[in-house]
Amino acid sequence: MNTRPKRRKTLTFLSIVLGLFVFICISFSSLSSWGAIVYQRDGSLAAVSAASSPPTTSPLSQLSIPKVIVTHVKTPEPVKAAYMSSWVAGTKGVREKLVKRLEGTQFNSVVLDVKDASGKIVIKLNAPALAKYESFDSRVPDIVEFIDELHQRGFYVIGRISVFQDDYLARRRPDLALRRKDNNEIWVDKKNIAWLDVSSPEVWDYAIAVAKEAYAAGFDELNFDYIRFPSDGDVNQIRYRHFDPATKTKAEAMKEFFAYLHDHMQDIGAPISGNIFGVVTTNQNDLDNIGQVLEAVAPYFDYIAPMVYPSHYAAGFHNFKNPAQYPYEIVKISMDSAVLRLKAAGISEKKLRPWLQDFNLGAVYTASMIKAQHKAVYDAGLDSWMMWDPSNKYTINAYQKSGN
Repeated sequence: MNTRPKRRKTLTFLSIVLGLFVFICISFSSLSSWGAIVYQRDGSLAAVSAASSPPTTSPLSQLSIPKVIVTHVKTPEPVKAAYMSSWVAGTKGVREKLVKRLEGTQFNSVVLDVKDASGKIVIKLNAPALAKYESFDSRVPDIVEFIDELHQRGFYVIGRISVFQDDYLARRRPDLALRRKDNNEIWVDKKNIAWLDVSSPEVWDYAIAVAKEAYAAGFDELNFDYIRFPSDGDVNQIRYRHFDPATKTKAEAMKEFFAYLHDHMQDIGAPISGNIFGVVTTNQNDLDNIGQVLEAVAPYFDYIAPMVYPSHYAAGFHNFKNPAQYPYEIVKISMDSAVLRLKAAGISEKKLRPWLQDFNLGAVYTASMIKAQHKAVYDAGLDSWMMWDPSNKYTINAYQKSGN
């Protein structure tokens, strides 16, 4: 009986299997050497290694394995960003319309919520360390794919993280919340919103864990918001666990948090930015009693984002009866002051990247009023800005490139 054909078939089969095995091993080895962060299509983490630039295509794609290679885009110079809410980002048809409107304009960056002012983490993260807080509200379940798409379409992606204003977790974990001195109940501001204790190390670590997971999901930069003490409500009734106002100022307390945040974000190499009140640029001291002094904030962030919305300045600021009607003047005064102060402190003014107004409050904001804010930024010697429009509609004809 002749067995050679069978042996030949067996050897051929084994050769194919062996070859495929070697190919897969080489592919995974190459993937590791690229230093990419690989996510399943459902967003769960598959593998992590040291960060570097991967090739544009993966050998694994030849095997039809559905994965996303998470990469990061270098910070553009200048940054010109538009905020997109999680509700828009989570609705594919709506977000596609907005992205199409932004394409071809001056915008080169998009700010997306990671953890919004409600306290909910609004994107899907692979985060066992965060699961115990039960803060997930996955409004954008395909966040990894969406960020990848934005990258491919030429946008830098910034993740916004609300830190201390967090009504959800403060009520779920009262031990982490600001409490009242008189009855030990959870303290709330004028809008009945609860805040996390700004002096709590666990709260600090929570914000950092959220930021690191967001970076692993593809966000290029982490933007920290509500990094301050509460500004309204019965603030004299607030009891803190690790902060004594009799021995330390609020600015000193916040500086400790800024330094802690800076030091504990260094290991991933992500750019970080911090949002501050617009009046911090002109107030020499912590006049609003929120713990933000420009010179004490700036050293710990790659970028500082003063929210210089003209509508948010009080009547009488620099003798303007209604500051909202004077967008150029308000932004110019604010940013000139910030530039001079940082230079005097030996800090680069290029860290400044203001939030500007594209919404109606105090005045109807036309394209010319939006352009006036941009001009004020440029005249102050700066070139980056971020636009806030809570409705995400944007006055697109205010952002056309020169010659359009």
